Amino acid sequence: MAWWQGALIGVAGLWAGTINTVVGSGTLVTFPMLVALGYPPVTATTSNAIGLITGTVTGAYGYRHELVGQRDRLLRYAVASFFGAIGGTALLLLLPSDAFEAIVPVLVGASVILVVVQPLLSKWLRNRPSGGRSELPLYPLIFLIGVYGGYFTAAQGIMLVGVMGMLISESLQRLNAYKNALVAVVNIVAGTIYAFIAPISWPVVAILAASSTVGGLLGARIGRKLSPKVLRGVIIVIGVTTISWLLLKNPK
Repeated sequence: MAWWQGALIGVAGLWAGTINTVVGSGTLVTFPMLVALGYPPVTATTSNAIGLITGTVTGAYGYRHELVGQRDRLLRYAVASFFGAIGGTALLLLLPSDAFEAIVPVLVGASVILVVVQPLLSKWLRNRPSGGRSELPLYPLIFLIGVYGGYFTAAQGIMLVGVMGMLISESLQRLNAYKNALVAVVNIVAGTIYAFIAPISWPVVAILAASSTVGGLLGARIGRKLSPKVLRGVIIVIGVTTISWLLLKNPK
């Protein structure tokens, strides 16, 4: 690896760690960079998943204040993410590389729409009788997003914020805190499995781990200061950019 390649990967990791914490979709920076530098797609995916683990962990830690008193609920969500991530890693290793990506733009688009209408949904949820509320539909959705996250990782944060905003009545900052913790769970599980059975570029992992750690801490400082309207706007912009990139990548 040339020094300039390492520098590019480091910058991409810093940006990915930052944007993953604020919104998500940092993989759409690092994955194309690695492929452009000549790494095979599967190696780029697995090395990226492992390298960004530290960034997701530091991002989740940066949002710890928003999770005070939420341990039991977060643990239930984390179990769904855990098993979803296992399923996603199996898909990556067993299915053709383009088999799952065809549906990704639709999933991301639906999630962006959910983020857009989340204020209205939250108001509706607050006005519903408490006896009519149920989080049960959220668990299979978190599981499925975990499957997707274990397979491709990009935009899982946007998806999580979208579905949680639809089904639970919480502030956007708390939803973002849940998102960061659950993405960390998925990346840790997927990365651990990849480390033993998938092709990995460990120099890439080391650079991404160092730079994304700094990015995760930086992203938490930025994200926690954003107003809900600004944060929602950032999510929408990143989501639309994600869809555009995926459609251009897979025009069929």
